[in-house]
Order: sequence, then structure tokens, then C-alpha cells
Amino acid sequence: MKNRYAVVLAAGQGTRMKSDLYKVLHPVGGKPMVEHVFDQVTKAGLSEVVAVIGHGADAVKDHLGERVSYVLQEDQLGTGHAVLQAKDLLADKDGVTVVLCGDTPLIRAETMEALMDHHEKTNAKATVLTATANDPSGYGRIIRDENNGNLTNIVEHKDATDKQRSISEINTGTYCFDNRTLFNALQRVGNDNVQGEYYLPDVIGILKQQGETLSAWHTPDFAETIGVNDRVALAKAEKAFKERVNEYWMRQGVSIIDPDNTYISADSEIGRDTVLYPGTMLQGRVKIGERCMIGQNSDISNSEIGNETEVHQSVITDSQVGNSVKIGPFAHIRPSSTIEDDVKIGNFVEIKKAAFGKGSKASHLSYIGDAEVGDNVNLGCGSITVNYDGKQKYLTKIEDNAFVGCNANLIAPVTVGEGAYVAAGSTITDDVPGKSLSIARARQTNKENYVK
Repeated sequence: MKNRYAVVLAAGQGTRMKSDLYKVLHPVGGKPMVEHVFDQVTKAGLSEVVAVIGHGADAVKDHLGERVSYVLQEDQLGTGHAVLQAKDLLADKDGVTVVLCGDTPLIRAETMEALMDHHEKTNAKATVLTATANDPSGYGRIIRDENNGNLTNIVEHKDATDKQRSISEINTGTYCFDNRTLFNALQRVGNDNVQGEYYLPDVIGILKQQGETLSAWHTPDFAETIGVNDRVALAKAEKAFKERVNEYWMRQGVSIIDPDNTYISADSEIGRDTVLYPGTMLQGRVKIGERCMIGQNSDISNSEIGNETEVHQSVITDSQVGNSVKIGPFAHIRPSSTIEDDVKIGNFVEIKKAAFGKGSKASHLSYIGDAEVGDNVNLGCGSITVNYDGKQKYLTKIEDNAFVGCNANLIAPVTVGEGAYVAAGSTITDDVPGKSLSIARARQTNKENYVK
């Protein structure tokens, strides 16, 4: 196998997106489009990858890091001019180069590899990735040699005859070139056009004039060639990505009750026999174990959930949840929370930066923030850790086997000792010794005949 390289075009501003966010950083499946492309390029195992950056260069570098080389296209003078910026890094190397756009988030490593394999097998100097479009309007049409199937021409829609416009095989904008041939031909590309730009497809015409072999490889999945230039295309890419990811997890043994209304991020992992109900949203890096049930309209972000856990109509963010936990309905697990096995977090309970030990319960209508809750603790309805004095937040500790009655306020910093009881309605301002009962409320007084 020859040396293989990639040039990813990520310099355009994306004015049609009408956004302050640089185009290739718009997310699909919860991840910037350009990251999808580079993840697949990395998976394809290429020798060297060059990112052509321009607008938003620093932001792109922040996302991609040190895994690629960067070249800067200061002036946006077309796709041919963009590839030419990689000349100093690649021009003197033997091998093949695949050129991709950073706004094609659905492209697969397997497709890149098939394109390059076909290119090498046919001994072509240039090979175009093609697809079949239901509506090819606006795309360049692929003209093939009737005898050998090689590429003979790419005709832009505006220049095509009626017969050529009936062709549904289109140019996707992804190419593979003999590397030295590519950079030699780029030197001859002109900008005699309305836009005054240097176009990469002109390389195909130059090589045709030189009598070089040109080829085309057809991908059966049109969706992976979607290029995102506006919000409409972004929505189409999101839909196609969702369908792809949901199908993948269903084939891995995950039940998705309504795939049209279930959203799974690119970086999610789900165990077999887990069931996702309609409205489930998994965002960022989410890991869910086996035999879980994620109920309707639950939103889980950047969190890990163990096996056999149930989540009902709840929100979990940046947290760790153990095995056989029951959460919700309508619970809110806020960042930096750790919930051990067999815990119950019930309806309308909010947890923030708290640790819950094994078997503990907060069944309803509680706020537990900045707290360390031991094993087998029961927090009654309406229990609150009062953690904020207007300037600072303080820690509440509730040790193993403690019982906190309904509507108790624990004024932090405070510790409720092991096996202690806090009477319902109490406001606790001092530590409660282990195995004691603390009552902190006014004595009841009845005024008989008061109404009369």
C-alpha cells in the first residue's frame, strides 16, 4: 500500500449559516462537524493529515489539538487555492492524497479507504467520490466512459445538456489524487471565472487534457456525502446522523421504542438490553450500562450510568450513577454528583455536587447540595441542605444509617452522626451525635376556644 495523506478543507467562513459560530464547528450529533471528519480520517490510518484553516483558526485548533498539521489560508480564494496551502508539507511526497471538506460530518473511514483502494487499483491520477442523488439539481454530473466505466468528465449543472441533467450520479466534492500529480496540476489552475477563485475540480480537466487516467468510485449512501452550507443542510445531516446512530445501537442489542424521537450523541455508549423510551436525549460523553430503562423525555449529558438503573423523565448532568438506581420522575441530578448502587432519588428531588452512599433514599421534594450522604440514609420529604449563606457554600455530612424527617433544614456546615434521627420539621444548626434524636422546633401550643 502506498503512503496515504489527507487534506481537510476547513477554512471557509460559512456566511450562509448566518452565525457567529465558525461553520465547521456547528455540531451534528453533539460534536462539531470537523471533529467527525477528523475522527474518521484518524480511523482510516493515514500517514499524515493536514487541516487547511482560515476563519476561526484558533477555535478549530482548540477542538482538533495536536493530532493534525495545520496550514493557514489567509485569503479565501477557492478550494484549489486552499489545497495548494499544503504544498510545503506534501508536494514532494509519493503516495495518494484524499481531499475532504470539513463540513461533511457523515463521511466514513470505510468510504475513504474504498475510494483510495479503487484509485490505486485503477492506476488513476484522480478519482472522484460519487453518489446517487434523488434530486441532483445543482450538483456536477458524472460522465463515465461507456466501455470501462472510467471518469471522462464532470459537467456542472448550469453547463449540462438536458440529457446530462438526467444523470443522477453526482460529484460529492471528495477526491483522491496521486499526490505529486495533484500539486503539479494545482500550479496550472487559473481563476478566470466570475468569482475570481481557483477551483479544485479544474484539476480534473487539466489531467483529462494530459490524457491521464481518471476514475470514480460510487458510495451507495448518499447521506454521508451531505455538505453543510446552511441551517437546512445542517438539519438534514443531523437527521441522517441520528438515523445512523440509532440503527447502530439497535443492532447492538439496545431497544429504542421510537427512533424518530430518540437522540444519541456520537460519543455515547449503551449496554445491551437497555431500553430507551421516546424523548430520550443522550448528549456529550454518556455511558449507560446493561438492562437499564431510560424513561420518556430524560436528558442525560456527560454522565455514566451503571447496570439495571431506571431513569424516569429526569435530567442528569456531569455525574456518576451506580447500579440498580431509581431516579425520578422529574428529578434533577446536577454536576459533580456521585450516586452509588441501590439508591432512590425520587420525584422533584434536586441533587447538586453531592455523594449518595449505597441504599440511601431521597424519595420526594428535596434539595441536597454540597453534601456527603452515607449508606442506608433516609431523607424524608422536603429535606433540605441549606448550603449557601449568600457568600460561600458549605458541606453537610449525613453519616450511615441516619434518618432525617420530613421538612428538615440542615444548616451547613453540619454533621448528622451515624444512626442519628432528626425529627420532622427541625432546623438543625449544630452537629447531631450518632444514634441520638435531635428535635429543633418550637413546642406546640394549643389555644383552646381561640376561634370563639
